[in-house]
Amino acid sequence: MVDAKRLLDQVLGGAGSNPNLRGMGVGAVAGGLAAILLGTKSGRNLGGTALKLGGLAAVGALAYKAYSDWQAGKAADTTSTAPPPLMLPAPSGTPFNPGDEAVQQSLARGLLRAMIAAAKSDAHIDAQEQTRIFAEMDKLELTADDKVFVMDELRAKLDIDAVAAAATSPEIAAEIYAASLLAIDPDNAAERGYLTMLAARLKLDDKLVAHLHDSVARSS
Repeated sequence: MVDAKRLLDQVLGGAGSNPNLRGMGVGAVAGGLAAILLGTKSGRNLGGTALKLGGLAAVGALAYKAYSDWQAGKAADTTSTAPPPLMLPAPSGTPFNPGDEAVQQSLARGLLRAMIAAAKSDAHIDAQEQTRIFAEMDKLELTADDKVFVMDELRAKLDIDAVAAAATSPEIAAEIYAASLLAIDPDNAAERGYLTMLAARLKLDDKLVAHLHDSVARSS
């Protein structure tokens, strides 16, 4: 059985902690499985306190900050050059930081599926790339179930509605978008188009989307 929370920690784990990944181009997010899935892309490099939180907590912290600022009526500022604010964990027991293990697993699986779908949105992961990914996955501490889950998701037809279906609340919708945003190259037109469609499927307010972009950009 896939431990989705642990696998998400692998995806968002620091590349520096894994000698097999040092020197690789980090694609969507910092290190771990993402460097393998998206190593050919010039995407995000999650760092600072967000990276130290790890996996589910990191995505939750990013989404919580954006969601809180949006609810408070603050304006998103994606042009600021100021140092990023301290990224704090979301309050325990909230949708951003669920206390129940089963809920954590369900959320982590939804976020992993969202990230892999976003990675596929520019159609660059072909059969040859999948073979390379599988070979590189053998170098990581992944269980057989983890590998099967990732490869099944990679091979599955891109289904944006299935990704959006995991959004059982506005807060989880924000987390799904944040995870997807971490897994794309912001300069890629196809991936920007995918995010636009995803935001519509998730019924996200435009101002909240702007805050999510700001939160992720300032963590990079």
